[in-house]
This record gives sequence, C-alpha cells and structure tokens, in this order.
Amino acid sequence: SPWPGLLSPLTLFAHCTEVVLTQPRPVSGSLEQKVTISCTHSSGNIGSYSVYWYQQRPGSAPTTVIYKDDQRPSGVTNRFSGSIDTSSSAAYLTRSGLQPEDKANYYCQSGHDSNKDTALQTHGEVRSKFPRASLSWVCP
Repeated sequence: SPWPGLLSPLTLFAHCTEVVLTQPRPVSGSLEQKVTISCTHSSGNIGSYSVYWYQQRPGSAPTTVIYKDDQRPSGVTNRFSGSIDTSSSAAYLTRSGLQPEDKANYYCQSGHDSNKDTALQTHGEVRSKFPRASLSWVCP
C-alpha cells in the first residue's frame, strides 16, 4: 500500500469499542436485608469480560470486594457474592445481612483481556453519588 503509515492508526481506531456500564437506580436496604446491585454491559456479551466490584466508604480509598465475576479476595466477608447473567449481559453484586458499615459507593468495572474499562459505574447500597453509568473504551 502507498500509505502504510496511515493504515495502522486507522485500523486500531476501527477496533476501539465504546462500552457503557448501566444501572437502573440507587439501592437502599434495611439492616440484615439482602441487597443486590446490578451493572449491565452494553456489549451484549458480558461473558467475554471479567467483572470487578469495589467498595468505597466515605473518606476511604476503594477496596476490591469481588474480582473475576465471583471471586472474593482474602479477608472479604462471604456475605458479598458476585454473579453474571450472560442472557441479559448483566453483573450482580449481592450483600446478605446488610450492616451499617456497608453504607458505601460500589463501583463496577469490566476488563477484557489485558485492557480494562474505567470503573466509573457506581452504586450505593444506601445512596449512590452517580445514578448513571459513564462510558469507557476498550482497544485491543
């Protein structure tokens, strides 16, 4: 091709995919209740991605509560559980036995291969700062 220098950037750009993580609304719950937070992936193929959930309490840095869809890091209570539903392309974070210390913002993140989407999708079990998701990019 007479323009080899132009083909690479154009090819890479063509493969970039806009990904949107969406939630219906903030969630609230009562003590000891089971609460589920959802995160819908716009690709329609959530099974091709790994989903991560982070908890951020007021004044603290985010910590991982679920990684790779349903895995809990050491030290995280088994009252947190993660799941995905490939038919609806949604991920879920469930917290059973809700406690006062669970009041926080919860961030959903998806990653594809070595690329990760930014984790600006949030959901609070009591109140969310961001009632809608933001978008991010995946480029192979």
